[in-house]
Amino acid sequence: MPSRLGKGFFVIMAAQFFSSLADNALLVAAVELLSSKGAPSWQVPALAPIFALFYVVLAPLVGAFADALPKGNVMIICNSIKVVGCLLMLFGAHPLLAYAIVGLGAAAYAPAKYGLVTELLPAYLLVKGNGWIEGLTIVSIIAGIWLGGQLISPSVAAALLQFNFPLTNTALRSPAEVAIAIIAVIYFIAAFFNLFIPRSRAALCPINRSAGQLLTEFADCNARLWRDKLGQ
Repeated sequence: MPSRLGKGFFVIMAAQFFSSLADNALLVAAVELLSSKGAPSWQVPALAPIFALFYVVLAPLVGAFADALPKGNVMIICNSIKVVGCLLMLFGAHPLLAYAIVGLGAAAYAPAKYGLVTELLPAYLLVKGNGWIEGLTIVSIIAGIWLGGQLISPSVAAALLQFNFPLTNTALRSPAEVAIAIIAVIYFIAAFFNLFIPRSRAALCPINRSAGQLLTEFADCNARLWRDKLGQ
């Protein structure tokens, strides 16, 4: 039996790393943006739960959406939603609203990513594959927070604000804005890797059920999971 994870899996890892890196760097930039605008103190701690909002609200639906299309395509769509949220924040939308949109993309991205791993890897490599994915995700979280902090630091931000792209007037006025612009580029790098995610041979499952049926199925799956000793 082959023990290598394969090129397709490492493309998924690269896409996941850059997407998660940008998510966490954007959190730091959003905190700086709120602070620089003198936003009410409750809005900064609200960023994390607002990001996770759609993970909860759309939990019964995102899995069905991920199974209805090729999962590489789903990841491209979700990464595009993240780009939209990032650009909205850059161009003046409220950081809470913009970060919620990024969270919407992340909520649908997760089941596509993990589902694709199960489709591309044989069962005996799933533990190894998930270990790589989870380990890289932790690295991306730490690196993303560090990167966000560096981008808004006075010395780095001052140097970036003085830089002018040829033939372009960026009109970036604050450390938070220049950080968000760079983070948008990282999302585009993640999108580039998404383009090369291989198509698995797994059959698609078109969504032909109502929201109520999906909710019932979701509740049933959760009940079966919690009745299973290994699942517990």
